[in-house]
Amino acid sequence: MEYNYKISINYDGGRYEGWQRQKGRLTIQETLEDCIGNICGEKIKVIASGRTDAGVHALEQTANFHAKVKLKKEQFLRECNEKLPEDIRIMTMETVDAKFHSRYDAVEKTYCYTIDLRERPNVFTRRYAYSVREELNVQEMERAAELLTGIHDFRSFTSEKRKEKDTVRNLKSIVMVNTNQYLKLYFRGDGFLYHMVRILAGTLIEIGLGKKIVEEIPEIFQAKNRFRAGFMAPAHGLMLVEVIYETKE
Repeated sequence: MEYNYKISINYDGGRYEGWQRQKGRLTIQETLEDCIGNICGEKIKVIASGRTDAGVHALEQTANFHAKVKLKKEQFLRECNEKLPEDIRIMTMETVDAKFHSRYDAVEKTYCYTIDLRERPNVFTRRYAYSVREELNVQEMERAAELLTGIHDFRSFTSEKRKEKDTVRNLKSIVMVNTNQYLKLYFRGDGFLYHMVRILAGTLIEIGLGKKIVEEIPEIFQAKNRFRAGFMAPAHGLMLVEVIYETKE
């Protein structure tokens, strides 16, 4: 008999080459698989809701793995978190239906991109916020956000090179929270393309700086050309906040 386990993880992605296992590189997936595999006494494959880039963080990444051993929740969490490095933590674990798949069953994700607005950036948050010292026109950024939300072909907002790949997504909302010290951009959607959130963030920053204008947004969509959108904002300002799954009665 095989069991399917769902886990939620948070991690500081600063020293990792992203989620996906890569030969000769330190990754989140490899670190988790090695740890959980040692506890289970078998080879384990941990499947995430999505692959985060090198340097990207997660407040709540969701993943699942199959194992032949029946695990006790509290014991498993304690053993894992004792063995894992301090920048990765498994927060919850539960046994789920054998068919549950953390990637294919996800219906919505939220990412947050954090911008430090201060002239002298905070030393203690420099690894989690991108510093923009010039004044941003947040009102123009909010106007642009309205045009970016909805169901669109986001080909101009991805580094994905495969032209046959479906690039239509539903970006349900972009919410901006301005504390005068930080500007947080929350992107909520049914799924995101490769580098999509970072390119959206970069485009909004360029609009805030006056390097692009809101009226360009429809043209950027129509062009379906990566070079028409803004720059790709640095990875360290991005965090996966939440993954939502349908509640099955």
